[in-house]
Amino acid sequence: MTERRAILSGSTFEEQIGYARAVVDGDRVHVSGTTGFDYSTMTISDDVVEQARQCLRNIGQALEEAGCGFGDVVRVRYLLPDRADFEPCWPVLRECFGEVRPAATMLMCGLSDPRMKIEIEVDARRPTTT
Repeated sequence: MTERRAILSGSTFEEQIGYARAVVDGDRVHVSGTTGFDYSTMTISDDVVEQARQCLRNIGQALEEAGCGFGDVVRVRYLLPDRADFEPCWPVLRECFGEVRPAATMLMCGLSDPRMKIEIEVDARRPTTT
């Protein structure tokens, strides 16, 4: 039977909406759309680049708890309400994904809170031991 477990970050959104920050399903890790909130304080910066950094810190913590890291990411989705905010984030995104080169998509859409300027979702594969 395949391992399936939820990873929680402590975000109040997870409790209020009923989801997990990430789900480990065997060797696959699915990280939910993650915003720039610092989940320990439930605060968010007004700056989109800082929000992107915080998204990646939040995602990095979930990946680590799942037993993998950014090098194991195979798919990334960027969701932004304003397409003009995407390019300023590229250097921060390249720091995590520039060597990995996961498949990627950027979507322009509304987010659930007007303070949110970027949301990032990733899928990864955990390393297998032989």
